[in-house]
Amino acid sequence: MASYLSSNASVPLNDPIPPSSDAAMLDEPAMDPALKSIQPGGGVVMTIELAWGRLRRAWLNAVRPKYVAKMRDRRQGHRGELPFEPVDSRDMKYYRNQDSYWWADADDPFLWRESLPFVRVGLAELIITTAASLVLAIFAGWFWWPLAVPFVLVAALVAWFFRNPRRKVPETIGTVVSPADGKLVEIVEIDDPIIGAAVRFGIFLSVFNVHANRIAMPGRVIRVRYRPGKSLNVLRSESTKENENMDVELECPEIGGRIVRIRQITGKFARRIVCWARVGDVLQRGEMFGMIKLGSRTELVIPRDEALEIVAQVGEKVCAGSTVFARYQQG
Repeated sequence: MASYLSSNASVPLNDPIPPSSDAAMLDEPAMDPALKSIQPGGGVVMTIELAWGRLRRAWLNAVRPKYVAKMRDRRQGHRGELPFEPVDSRDMKYYRNQDSYWWADADDPFLWRESLPFVRVGLAELIITTAASLVLAIFAGWFWWPLAVPFVLVAALVAWFFRNPRRKVPETIGTVVSPADGKLVEIVEIDDPIIGAAVRFGIFLSVFNVHANRIAMPGRVIRVRYRPGKSLNVLRSESTKENENMDVELECPEIGGRIVRIRQITGKFARRIVCWARVGDVLQRGEMFGMIKLGSRTELVIPRDEALEIVAQVGEKVCAGSTVFARYQQG
């Protein structure tokens, strides 16, 4: 395996992780206390959507008290640290990673939104941006139709960005799949302070790629950590350590309970990491757990041993949940 990596890695082998960064995770709580929502970086659209939620709850409480009572009777869990009293599952969109209320699938009248061809957490951006672009297109086209073309293209690009295509996920035990769409730009051996001897895969996502992130191997989430940071170009090596990022670590039974880490990293234009995984969740290979909005980088770190066979190559275009990166041979 080492000789294969030497011919394809974009940085030197045995690249250590500075102890001042990831090693500090050893002393942190399993679920980062800074995570009060699934989008810790906030944002204009998030602010608008939360404001709309306050208006919607006030209207439902005043006009549809029977509906509010029905949903209150069907909800499960407890309020916890939620900053308001929710009416239905829509109110929990940004708080799915909190220990709070939830509704069973059979009691959720908005579950159908998960089956849309667009990522649900990006619907607000999709609606607001495309609606504004189309209004501007109509206004510009009123004077001269070619002026409308750029606005129509923006609307189409936003819709393309938030698409959620179906993926065929490999089922073979020990298979490691890509956690993101994009271009595989790095395969390198590292000494990880938590995983130990490991292999890191780096994926660059352009604005034209699907930005939903998926689980590389089935497992139980044992740590989620968020770190604010800069917004450097993700093609720069220092962006891995200095940019805003989110780590999700899973304990994977297919490799004897060893740890796999997925890191979401913002870029120069991507400023919003979304992650709804929380400690204790059991996630399946290819299952969506978050996204990064508008261009970014995703990294996958897996344990290195003699049973590991790397099948991906640097420069390859990859698809989250379906492209196979590696296989652990079952003994």
